[in-house]
Amino acid sequence: MIKDFLIIHCTGKNNSIGLKVDSNFFIQKIQIKTNDNFVNILLDFLKTKKVKIDKDFSILVNVGPGSFSTLRTSIAVAKGIQIANKTKIYGYKDNHLSEFDLKNIEFLIKKNLIENKLIKPVYIS
Repeated sequence: MIKDFLIIHCTGKNNSIGLKVDSNFFIQKIQIKTNDNFVNILLDFLKTKKVKIDKDFSILVNVGPGSFSTLRTSIAVAKGIQIANKTKIYGYKDNHLSEFDLKNIEFLIKKNLIENKLIKPVYIS
């Protein structure tokens, strides 16, 4: 069961990150200019919310369709967090999330529209 999670929704347009901790849900819209920029934004976001990422925490990451570089960056960052903190990681398809809000994200989770298999991104050109 996924309780607390970080969701990375980056397609190249309307990029957002979200964080659910206990009963609180936070969203931040972001613009990714470089890989370093994204990592710094994410780390600052987590630091301001005082989140402890551990094995009970989950990461949901958009696997496409979307921009090649944006998807690769977000998946790489999610995998890095997974490796460093032993978290669980799940991928979801952009078209399964109609709006970036807690209600729709919880719908994804309840309907098993997320996968914890090897992430295979879907790129658009």
